[in-house]
Amino acid sequence: MISIYHNPKCRKSRAGLEYVKTRYPAVDVREYIREGISPDEIQKLVQMLGISPIELVRTQEEYYKENLKGKDFTDEQWFGILSENPQLIRRPIVVSNGRAVHADPPEKADAVIK
Repeated sequence: MISIYHNPKCRKSRAGLEYVKTRYPAVDVREYIREGISPDEIQKLVQMLGISPIELVRTQEEYYKENLKGKDFTDEQWFGILSENPQLIRRPIVVSNGRAVHADPPEKADAVIK
């Protein structure tokens, strides 16, 4: 099963979803901003992506600029921050077979769906 962490309000996320659907129509769409996302789920995503939590953060968001920029947080703290503020999570993220990729541009999804 292929899953995509998606924000329907985001142009890049919509493009990623459409790209994945052309290759795998039965994709499981996870609207993490509307549905919520747990710190544990974020930790698993970070592990599958092979990145640190700060690399998952959308640093252009106002919330980040006003409240987080320039501060040091542990990985565990980042998991909590991202869970409480899911709009900060880079998107779309495509997951398949225990692997994940940030699909921007959308063609990067091929790394996990082929």
